[in-house]
Amino acid sequence: MKILAISDKESPALWDHFEKSRLDGVDVIVSCGDLAPEYLSFLATFFQGPVLYVHGNHDRSYEKKPPEGCVCIENRIFEYEGVRFLGLGGSMRYKPGPFQYTETQMLSRVIRIWPKLLWHHGFDVLVTHAPARGLGDRETPVHRGFGTFLYLLEHYSPALHLHGHVHLNYDPLAKRVREYKQTAIVNAYEKAVFELSPNSDRKETRRYVAWR
Repeated sequence: MKILAISDKESPALWDHFEKSRLDGVDVIVSCGDLAPEYLSFLATFFQGPVLYVHGNHDRSYEKKPPEGCVCIENRIFEYEGVRFLGLGGSMRYKPGPFQYTETQMLSRVIRIWPKLLWHHGFDVLVTHAPARGLGDRETPVHRGFGTFLYLLEHYSPALHLHGHVHLNYDPLAKRVREYKQTAIVNAYEKAVFELSPNSDRKETRRYVAWR
């Protein structure tokens, strides 16, 4: 399965200078938040597969105008072609507003979906806006990651963790991809494409594909 992950910045190549051929071979589009709903709706218009999304901390507009033709996977497991996507959007709470959570609140969200985790026997791709604590986050209150996500990675060993929130242009040394045990962690800032083979040994078949 080829996954196009997007987050935080609308890509000119996928919007202003869009060519439908850029989506050739892509099976699913996953938004990790903080993108204009019109952008996701635009992609859904030209794309045959599902466009999945979670909320970023700046997605208040989604409450009145959610992206059309897209699937919100907040607090649920969405299965597509044998791949299980778990969505938990939002950031660490740093001011009043929607889609922000304390660590305790994020843990409570996971506890509430526990029956779904049992029913689906875990998940393959964790989709969040914020990163996991200590894995690509920053020390500022706004960009601190969640320890709850770290627990999910350690307990379920998903093949991929897709997140945004921490823009890669914040730090010239920031990594697009990092490994944590059996999981490839991907910062989806703007756009990135990955291939995932869910029916084979993940460590051997999962690979990063640079967008061209």
